[in-house]
This record gives sequence, structure tokens and C-alpha cells, in this order.
Amino acid sequence: MMEIGDKVPDFLGTDENGNELRMQDFAGKKLVLYFYPKDSTPGCTQEACNLRDNYERMLAKGYAVVGVSVQDAKSHKRFIEKNNLPFPLIADTEMVLNNAFGVWGEKSMCGRKYMGTFRTTFIINEEGIVEQIFKPKEIKVKNHAEQILGE
Repeated sequence: MMEIGDKVPDFLGTDENGNELRMQDFAGKKLVLYFYPKDSTPGCTQEACNLRDNYERMLAKGYAVVGVSVQDAKSHKRFIEKNNLPFPLIADTEMVLNNAFGVWGEKSMCGRKYMGTFRTTFIINEEGIVEQIFKPKEIKVKNHAEQILGE
């Protein structure tokens, strides 16, 4: 798992429009790289909409926001359009970024075990170093932006 103090790889992935996203694209900003389990599920929608509703405040404080899940670009486009999300979503269909950051693993719900993404947010500083990590049990989807901003 990526830890505080680790350098993030330059290539992050491809967004919903087929654009390659790299750390250098966010030079001079702190990057909120948030991993979420699935487009259009209740918790993931609440988290994305909270980040959307606070997006301008986050930009004003020097943050950029990028979401990551294993759904494809088509699913991400629908999710963005339905919720008017102003930030890109990486389609990590091969789980390259999920594995690199250590957020892919065995989960369980109602006694059923399955593989999936652990909801995790990494705050990456202007030099591409992980500065802070919000782990699954710490994230409050309804006010995650406030957690990130320390409010």
C-alpha cells in the first residue's frame, strides 16, 4: 500500500474522455486522489456530490480532485453527467492504480466475500509525495471535503 512519504508514479491513468492524466498535470497543486468502489451507488454518489459541492473552495485552497474506480469510461461519463461532477474520473479497468496504491482487496457484505476497491483518499503534495491518507473507516461520505480541508 502507498504510505505517507511515498512518491506517486507520474502516470495515473486515463479519464472518462480518454485523456491521460499525469502527476505533472497537477504541478503546483495538492491532488486529492480518491478511490471509490462503484459509480452511482449511494455512498459513492454522496461522496462525489460532497466533493462537487465544495469543489470551488477546494480549488481556492490549491487542491485538484480526481476520482478513481474500476468502472469503464462510459460508466464514468454517465456518473459525471447525472451528478454534474466538475472533476475527472479515472477508468482503472485493469486495476493498475488500485493495485499500485493498495486499495484493491477482499471485501465482505452480508457474509458474501468479493474483490473490490476500499474507499480511500490520498492527499498528494505539490512534489508528488503522499501527505495524508484517509482510510475506509475514516471517510465520511457526506462531508468528505470538510475532512480534507480540515474543517
